[in-house]
Amino acid sequence: MHNVEFLHSGYLWLSLIIIPLVIFYVLKSSKGHASFKLASTNAFKNTKPGWKVRLRHLPFVLRMITIALIIIIIARPQSVNSWEESESQGIDMVMALDVSGSMLAQDLQPNRLEAAKNVASEFITERKNDNIGLVTFAGESFTQCPLTTDHAVLLNLLNSVDFGVIEDGTAIGLGLANSVNRLKESESKSKVVILLTDGTNNSGQIAPLTAADLAQSYGIRVYTIGVGTKGMAPTPVQTPFGIRYQNMEVSIDEETLRNIASITNGKYFRAENTEGLREIYHEIDAMEKYLINTQNVTRRQELFVPIGFLVLLLMLLELLLKRTVFRSIP
Repeated sequence: MHNVEFLHSGYLWLSLIIIPLVIFYVLKSSKGHASFKLASTNAFKNTKPGWKVRLRHLPFVLRMITIALIIIIIARPQSVNSWEESESQGIDMVMALDVSGSMLAQDLQPNRLEAAKNVASEFITERKNDNIGLVTFAGESFTQCPLTTDHAVLLNLLNSVDFGVIEDGTAIGLGLANSVNRLKESESKSKVVILLTDGTNNSGQIAPLTAADLAQSYGIRVYTIGVGTKGMAPTPVQTPFGIRYQNMEVSIDEETLRNIASITNGKYFRAENTEGLREIYHEIDAMEKYLINTQNVTRRQELFVPIGFLVLLLMLLELLLKRTVFRSIP
């Protein structure tokens, strides 16, 4: 925004002095003309006043303009350019994804793992300023992608995640500990882990609550998501005739997931379908806002210099006119 402000605006009231000066000039001009009597003015009917007569008040007008400009200079006019500078700081975040065999259950379409990947991709796309990493876990844990703001690379690595790359099992504690290890040296004011699983901890050398205590000590907030319908779900089972789907009971250690979230000041969610999982990510997105610093910046530039040159020009012009064209002889 560009505008003009006066540093000492109170001095503008001095411009009122122009009013009595004009009145005094008008009165003086009306009394200052010589007069004489003529028997008839018919000889002057077609005589028009010359340009000197028409412009005889020009020196006075120039003087009034000069006085007005001097008052403006005293008030110190300034050009003001104001704007806002905003700085957005993203959140350092690790997504810990369970890739065990049970994640192939088809209570979410096409299965839990693919549904989790699709919804996580949508979430990542919306978090443009965040530094996001990806950890996968089953019987062991693996860093699929370290913290990065290159979300195109992250999304490619997420899409490549599949069952069978890691030994089967559910090492929740190990997956969380690996995520904490990725965030512990972060200098961000907000550090978050989103841990998604569909089972109970049955592998790994680190207990889930021990990993939660570790996360809490580094100021890391953990959101835990238990994914899977309540009751039975079609789950792949290896048979002599290949993989067959059988209805298996969904077993999620919700108490442990709640405790992990509670210890780290996070929150536990339960997703029974894809839309429910999407709503959970929307809720996390709303809770974890960007850190935005805004400051107002104002730049001022003095304007009295060009006005001062104009004042000098008008004074010289008035003096020149009074000494030449409008010179009066006593």
